[in-house]
Amino acid sequence: MGLDARRMAALERLDHATMPTSAEEVWRYSRVDELDMALFSSVMGGVTVTHGDLGPAVVARGAAAVDLLPEAPTEGDALVWWHEVLAVDPIVIVVPPGVSVEEPIVVRHIGTADGCVSAPHLVVRAGANSRVVVEERFEGGGAGLVLPRTVLQVADAAQVGYVGFQELHRSAWTIGTLEMAIEAQATVTAGLAGFGGDYARVRTDCSLIGRGATGTLLAAYFGDGDQTLDYRTFQDHVAPDTTSNLLFKGTVSDRSRSVYTGLIRVGKEARGTNAFQTNRNIKLSEEAWAESVPNLEIENNDVHCSHASAVGPIDEDQRFYLESRGVPTVVAERLIVAGFFDEVFSAFPTTDLRPALDAAVAVKVHTVLA
Repeated sequence: MGLDARRMAALERLDHATMPTSAEEVWRYSRVDELDMALFSSVMGGVTVTHGDLGPAVVARGAAAVDLLPEAPTEGDALVWWHEVLAVDPIVIVVPPGVSVEEPIVVRHIGTADGCVSAPHLVVRAGANSRVVVEERFEGGGAGLVLPRTVLQVADAAQVGYVGFQELHRSAWTIGTLEMAIEAQATVTAGLAGFGGDYARVRTDCSLIGRGATGTLLAAYFGDGDQTLDYRTFQDHVAPDTTSNLLFKGTVSDRSRSVYTGLIRVGKEARGTNAFQTNRNIKLSEEAWAESVPNLEIENNDVHCSHASAVGPIDEDQRFYLESRGVPTVVAERLIVAGFFDEVFSAFPTTDLRPALDAAVAVKVHTVLA
């Protein structure tokens, strides 16, 4: 099926689909009820891909990528089909079995202009025993809408690193998905960093479908003004002896909101599962709000699972320690907040982005802790 045929099939499904609402559990606490697709009249997209020596690996785009895409979804709400209809330049990265790509592959999306919409579509297909790191950046633009979909297909014993770094315009909306299917003995480390947008949501589905698969999920997000940063995660343990470890950390200030809702699912056949989920948040103002809802759904007794969440102000003991050594209060608070994210950033699968990540945090910190 060519790209045009795929989009036309999605358009037919869109005719019969309904928009999601916050009444649905998976959209709880979201602002999806505010979204009016009729406000976005033009399709716009700008993407560049940069990389070092790929060897036998391939980066395919547009029509050349269509035959390498996963099959189109068979069900979904209207936003699923809007993405399929609007995805005009899909990118597929194919790493053959046994191949290691030494330098990160960087995919850079420019945000849309006011009133425009884009649907970035990125697929990473990592063959058995291969290794690759992909950085996906979302930057700039205006008061538009971005509907990205990223898919990681990870074969036996492959190692995949991924970082999604979102710095869109403060008036932008983005509602995206990150999907990963991890086969036997394969490992994925996936990090998210969220700083931009008016409403920014990422749903992550981590499916551990092969015995011994491992998924590490990381996120750092910082809201100010009236931003809403929304994260929904599913750690789905299907096969035996699988491991997932989630660490999400966020800071909210002014009137901003963050939402974290996560579910660990352990299937009947997933004996020997190790699954962990931690979400910690700092509130810097009374009007800021952080929602943290971790959940477990376990159908096998031979498992080790835990979840933890915390929402609170800056740690008084840490602040006192720094003040007692002559550090001014505002400087102490800046240091504490910046250091709060270090645990997450240090675990990201690439160091290339660290200066940009630290700079994004520094801008936020100096804005809200003046």
